Order: sequence, then C-alpha cells, then structure tokens
Amino acid sequence: MKRHTRTAAVLASVTLLAAAAAGCSDSGSSGQGSGGTDTGSLNSAQQADVPAAAASTSPSPSKPPATVSIRKGTYGRTLVNEKKMTLYVFDKDTRNKSMCDGDCAKAWPPLLDEKTPTGGTGVISKLLKTTPRSDGKKQVTYNGHPLYLFDQDKKVGDAKGQGVDAFGAKWYVINVKGKQVTTTATATATPTSSSSSGTGNGY
Repeated sequence: MKRHTRTAAVLASVTLLAAAAAGCSDSGSSGQGSGGTDTGSLNSAQQADVPAAAASTSPSPSKPPATVSIRKGTYGRTLVNEKKMTLYVFDKDTRNKSMCDGDCAKAWPPLLDEKTPTGGTGVISKLLKTTPRSDGKKQVTYNGHPLYLFDQDKKVGDAKGQGVDAFGAKWYVINVKGKQVTTTATATATPTSSSSSGTGNGY
C-alpha cells in the first residue's frame, strides 16, 4: 500500500514538473510575442513620423501673383512692381515677344509670374497679361510689352535705365496707357512728354 502511495507521489511530482516546464515554454513564447508586439508598435511609431517628415519637406506656398502699380516720378506716372521699383520695356522686343536673354536678362531681370498678374490702382488690368519666354517661364506684359527691372536701380524712385542703349536697343519706362516714355534724364520730364514710340516698336 505504501509502495502505491509513493508511486502516486512520484507520478504527481513528474506531472507538476512537466506542467512547470510547459509554463516556462509558454512564457518564453509569450515574451517573444510581446517583443514582437513592441517591435510592431515601434514600427508604427516610426511610420507615424513619415507624414510629419514629408510635411516638413513639402514645397512652400506658391508665390502670390505679381502686382503692377503706378508711381508718379521723374518721368510722370509710370509702371512699378509690388516693391515700387521702376519697370522698363525693351525697344528691341516685338509684341509679346522678349528679345532679352542670357547676360541681357541678368542686367534687366524680366518680371515673371506663373499666374495672372494683379493690377494696382490706376493700372488698366486688361492690358496685363503674360507671355512665355525661351526658357519656358512666363513674363508679365503690359499692352504687349514684356516688362523688366534694371539691376542698377537700388531704391524706390530710381530709373537709371531710362534711355539706356544696351543689348541692341534702348530701354524705356512705360506709362499707364501702355506707351513707352522716351524722355531722357537730360530733359525735364512731365506727364505730357510720354510718347507712343521710341525707335519703332512703341506699340
């Protein structure tokens, strides 16, 4: 009888040990599973950062349309850009066609705009349009004249490019009616000194 009791006790101990071993195995598996879950959570966090990173490198808002306004100065009421800097036309240009590229465009930067330019007070908005340049960019025009700035003008009111003969023709400021002003700095400029032509392309 005692022998059977001992045998039963031994069997019970073996069963408990097996159960304990199985528990350890399950715990290890559970730990791995938990590790897998943590890894998955980490990956999700990393993935969540992707949109934020993408947002930080997204293009900045597009530039607003160029604004062409009128400013009264030495040569009467003439066109200026949104910074009140003098705008010019090139007598070599044909209607809606710029003939100024390369070094010319560095000295006389074209007024560019991918959108419809905005006309300020006094500007005839219907005369404002854009025309494609040879590099594919769009240049603002006024009454068919491509518009330019001059790199020697440093402050509001400067019009150092008026009457300058460079890159094959002369440069002039342009009035509100879309006509080039041919008055030079050697004469006293008045609003009535505006002319519809310079050397033949004053359309």
